[in-house]
Amino acid sequence: MKSLSQHTDYGDVGLELGDLHSDPFEQLAEWLRTAETEEIFEPNAMVLSTVDARGEVSSRTVLLKGLSSDGLEFVTNFNSRKGRALADNASVSLVFPWYPIMRQVIVRGSAVRADDATSDRHHSVRPRGSQLAAWASEQSEPIADKQILEARMADYEQRFKDVENIPRPEKWGAYRVIPTAFEFWQGRSMRFHDRFSYQLDADGAWVITRLQP
Repeated sequence: MKSLSQHTDYGDVGLELGDLHSDPFEQLAEWLRTAETEEIFEPNAMVLSTVDARGEVSSRTVLLKGLSSDGLEFVTNFNSRKGRALADNASVSLVFPWYPIMRQVIVRGSAVRADDATSDRHHSVRPRGSQLAAWASEQSEPIADKQILEARMADYEQRFKDVENIPRPEKWGAYRVIPTAFEFWQGRSMRFHDRFSYQLDADGAWVITRLQP
């Protein structure tokens, strides 16, 4: 196997304890705003990792659709690979990989289905094409030919052509990740990166700890 010896210098912008909010949700919101200001492509993109009933790990990129003290929300087909995995094992990990600004956030916790009102709200603000695609696609299932999917999409376009507000399919909706831990990572020169974890203590308070790089 060829060794990849490329090393990038991450600069000298550090991260200190005094720079951090006591609330990790506020800290994440601040870093999200910075990523948006720096024009990071899809700043709300996050890698979601799940573990299915066989213990197999799977990762994919999803979009953060909501952030509050209640958790982090994303949407998907409940029957997709991730949906089936979450039905068996709610434990998840999220990674926000903001490479251009040398930052990364890791979130660990449990994913639960949001209520119907939350799913309806997320569905209602999606572009019409995305709403139709949620009906047409049986996400993660094999299909013999792309034209079959395109024909199915055309069928739903015809079905809803006179419908202003396309209803949400029951197979599609929102999950909320309830965090138990956060890690904020700031890249630095010589791989002396700054890392801070937030962990919940027995009283439900967030405890911040510096981690070695």
